[in-house]
Amino acid sequence: MAYNITEVPTTVFDGQKPGTSGLRKRVKVFQQKNYTENFVQAILSAIPEGAQNATLVVGGDGRYFSDEAIQIIIRLAAGNGVSKLIIGQKGILSTPAGSNLIRKRKATGGILLTASHNPGGPDNDFGIKYNMSNGGPAPEGITDKIYKITTQISSYKSADIPRVDLSQLGTKTFGNFTVEIIDSVDDYVILMKEIYDFEKIRKFFKSRPSFKVVLDSMHGVTGPYGKRILVDELGLPTNSSINNVPLADFGGGHPDPNLTYAHELVEIVERDSYDFGAASDGDGDRNMIIGKGAFVNPSDSVAVIAAYAKDAIPYFKGGLKGLARSMPTSGAIDRVAKNLGVEVYEVPTGWKFFGNLMDAGKLSVCGEESFGTGSDHIREKDGLWAILSWLSILAHANDSNPNVGLNDILNKHYEQYGRNYFSRYDYEEVESDKANKVMDTLTTFINDKSNVGKTFDGYEVAKADNFEYTDPIDNSVSKNQGIRIIFKDSSRIIFRLSGTGSQGATIRLYVEKYAAKDYQKPTQEAIQDLIALALKISKLVEFTGRKEPTVIT
Repeated sequence: MAYNITEVPTTVFDGQKPGTSGLRKRVKVFQQKNYTENFVQAILSAIPEGAQNATLVVGGDGRYFSDEAIQIIIRLAAGNGVSKLIIGQKGILSTPAGSNLIRKRKATGGILLTASHNPGGPDNDFGIKYNMSNGGPAPEGITDKIYKITTQISSYKSADIPRVDLSQLGTKTFGNFTVEIIDSVDDYVILMKEIYDFEKIRKFFKSRPSFKVVLDSMHGVTGPYGKRILVDELGLPTNSSINNVPLADFGGGHPDPNLTYAHELVEIVERDSYDFGAASDGDGDRNMIIGKGAFVNPSDSVAVIAAYAKDAIPYFKGGLKGLARSMPTSGAIDRVAKNLGVEVYEVPTGWKFFGNLMDAGKLSVCGEESFGTGSDHIREKDGLWAILSWLSILAHANDSNPNVGLNDILNKHYEQYGRNYFSRYDYEEVESDKANKVMDTLTTFINDKSNVGKTFDGYEVAKADNFEYTDPIDNSVSKNQGIRIIFKDSSRIIFRLSGTGSQGATIRLYVEKYAAKDYQKPTQEAIQDLIALALKISKLVEFTGRKEPTVIT
């Protein structure tokens, strides 16, 4: 079927600057006439290899407005000479699955429709981001180019392709343009089977018939993937997978896997004595691991996975190339790296920094304190990968201790490495001017070099700066990545403004304290003096009026 291409006049929309995870705005913003078309055209015009004859992977978390956005992408892709689109059935494609598909199909790149862990629905958030041919998020050079195009755009090219039924598997051809609708889950499951020993995990479950597992997909994209793996592949009962149907508004919930927003899972695990509970976010790249009486802090999670990787996960049997963490993430993984004799990298927040190291063959396992963990199997963080890693660790530990649980693994780790007590306080949707006053106060503190060497409430300042990173692969420099106050005993206070929300500002406060032996205290008890000091130095309560954070993790 032939089609016609029309060059449609348009005008510039202010503020279409992609962040670390693409462009995120309220749905109503994307629904404005030509708004989504402008941004999609900018992506297509910014593709380094060019849109002509490109193959692109398309899909997302199924949130409200996804179907309409995909139809726009189809028309504009054809209008710009794209050769083929590979689209997840019903528009569903987790971010990790999308990364894998780009790599497996050797695609030019991918357009992923997600606002990650942000709420969905007609009054909430939508997002669009571009991933490169390596499967990872577009680097700053490309996102800057996309933004520049949005500030100059005067038209976009659209083809009169009829509406494509995204529910029907198969290939549809329109002249020189092809749309292939694929099963969203198949290729990802194949990848997981190449990484893990599914038979060993199955044997572990059979040896511990009372071991109860539950995965809460929070009505996000992980549902079909988790159900296929846990129930169909690993033989767990159907109630091991809950909230597994992706919904456009995530069932009215906030699909962010933490102790606050995944409260339903927390309640089920405690009430029904689940040994292992997990949650994933809207687009499937984040995870939370808990059990009855157990919470695995994300900073500890990546450290434990790294410590066990070679022995518990077949993919790593040849050893680890290197380890890495985002700057705010605790130094727990640094101690594992030292023990293993491998390099550890401290990078800014944003998965693209890990991707550079992976592409250069320098990194195997990495993580962020924001419930993101992953490895070089793809170029995105991967919630189900982390969950399967922990199940593999439990299966491995079960060989020598048939009753091992999450707390046993954590305590054994703390005995060997000590404990990095760590917590993050999020103050969400703070008025921008008030948030800026907090950051300005902190900037004044770090710029006053006389503060180094001074003692504040028993803590001597060893270093105070705004984190700057020079990428060892491409020598690019990332400045102003977070204000750090590091004390002589290695304790840290870090402040950042988050770029993942669609309105207002989120102030993130990170606090870390290391204990070599005394590792049994509740985290909040162990760090309360540092929290108090952080609030005093920043004047956060005074400027914002916020006496309590929105979320504590």
